[in-house]
Amino acid sequence: MAAVFILVMQFMFRYVDDFVGKGVGVLVLGEFLFYAALSVVPLALPLSILLGSLMTFGNLGERLELLAMKAAGISLFKIMKSLIILIAMVSLGSLYFANNILPKTQVKMWTLLFSIREASPELDIPQGAFYSKITGRNIYVETKRNGLLYNVAIYDYSKGFSNTSIILADTGSLKLTEDKKHLVLTLINGESFENLQDAAKDNYTNSKIIPYRRETFSRKELIIDFDANFNELDSKFLEDQYVAKDIKALTQTVDSIALRIGTITAIEKEHLQKNSYFNRTNQGAESMTLFKDSTSKIENYNYNLQSKFSHLTNSNKKKALTSAQGKIKTVVDRQRRHNADVEWLKSESRRHEIEKYKRYTLAFACFIFLFIGAPLGAIIRKGGMGMPVVLSTILFIIYYIIDNTGYKMAREGLWEVWQGMWLSAAILLPFGILLTYMAATESSIMNGESYIMQYGYILHVQQTLSSIMQDDLDSAYETATKLYDNLSMTGGLTIQTRDLYAILAWATGDKESFEALEKEIESYGDESIAFSSDVTDFKAGKVTLKELVESGRYDVI
Repeated sequence: MAAVFILVMQFMFRYVDDFVGKGVGVLVLGEFLFYAALSVVPLALPLSILLGSLMTFGNLGERLELLAMKAAGISLFKIMKSLIILIAMVSLGSLYFANNILPKTQVKMWTLLFSIREASPELDIPQGAFYSKITGRNIYVETKRNGLLYNVAIYDYSKGFSNTSIILADTGSLKLTEDKKHLVLTLINGESFENLQDAAKDNYTNSKIIPYRRETFSRKELIIDFDANFNELDSKFLEDQYVAKDIKALTQTVDSIALRIGTITAIEKEHLQKNSYFNRTNQGAESMTLFKDSTSKIENYNYNLQSKFSHLTNSNKKKALTSAQGKIKTVVDRQRRHNADVEWLKSESRRHEIEKYKRYTLAFACFIFLFIGAPLGAIIRKGGMGMPVVLSTILFIIYYIIDNTGYKMAREGLWEVWQGMWLSAAILLPFGILLTYMAATESSIMNGESYIMQYGYILHVQQTLSSIMQDDLDSAYETATKLYDNLSMTGGLTIQTRDLYAILAWATGDKESFEALEKEIESYGDESIAFSSDVTDFKAGKVTLKELVESGRYDVI
């Protein structure tokens, strides 16, 4: 519901200007919101699944329930098995909804929106400004008090701007008729000015005075057409649009358009062949036939056009050039019209294809977001409404940007429609697979503590090596001891770290620690973890500590 609400509000913000000042009733607005909510359901489902799976698996990880299940031998895939089946059913339901119910809801929603756009604005004349929402008239009111209008000016251009009449009055009042189809404007103490010459007969180039009529009145009533009722448009005008069609009808329309394009292209090609220069004779002054055989290729003709043209008289040259230019212009104009028609048909075909693929991609997005949200929740181990909401919002924005980019590419014909509409799936699906693998293998990519520990590890190593190069062995040994102890507890101790610690223990005279480490290694009973040649060579005096550091092998501990 939260996802639907967010998407409906985003939709309302987009079209808020169409509702302002229209005085739409609560029932009409409620009906529009109902159909708008149904129309965004296919888009809201992936967002809901992403947020729900993030929160669920985040809570399981935070309460160590996920760890307990894994300890019991239950893999992440087995934990997700029931969810996968459920989301598969949701995806099929989303596809059914998008194919059978969504077209009807979209027709109702767009019909209501167009009806609201066509509705007359709510009558609320401002003070000190012209009100132009009454067709054919502009009304100016200086002040309003107790339902009366003071210092009223009316510019009536309903008969055309050249026949504008002006009415001025001290006071006035406005009211709607009972059927709400007319405005009754009552004016007190005023005068009117009206042009008496028909606009079509005006001659503005002469200096004659145009006659007009001036009328002074104490009371005058004007009846103005103003339908304040809400009249819903007939939805039949949308029935042939792509929003009103199911997948079968969309496919049929695409095929029909492709056939139509092929037909008109073939007709145009045939027309060009029958009416080209290859099938015509040029009847000039000398009755020259430039091309005798329409079936031959142009390169087979050996005519010197320049020499033949030079033999014509000047008048015939002019006629020949004018005729050629006219024929070329005719061909070019016809080709432009043909290209414009084909491009429009291709655009309509792309719109129908986009709508068809959109219904598949939104259904498949439910699956994608499950394999993103569930493993990501297991990795971050944070439940509640904090981190999951932030992450789901960021991920959905990324999805929306990618999907909208693909949509625009497909709509403009820069990419194939299927490429543009499946772009988001092609990018996010591998990301979901990667997250699922990381969650299944206990990856700590989203664990902040692991990055802190890694940073501390690198810092201790650099401090140790720096102290050695400065001949401060005591400080180096102290830092190496901390590093050795921390890594021993976390299980991240490497042979190189152990060797460096042993070398520093021997160099600083801590024979006790060195021997203890030596006995510990011997207790493993594995020759593969014996002291390296670096320790042996240093103990025997074959290599100095600085030489070991300068060799660079301990820079990547």
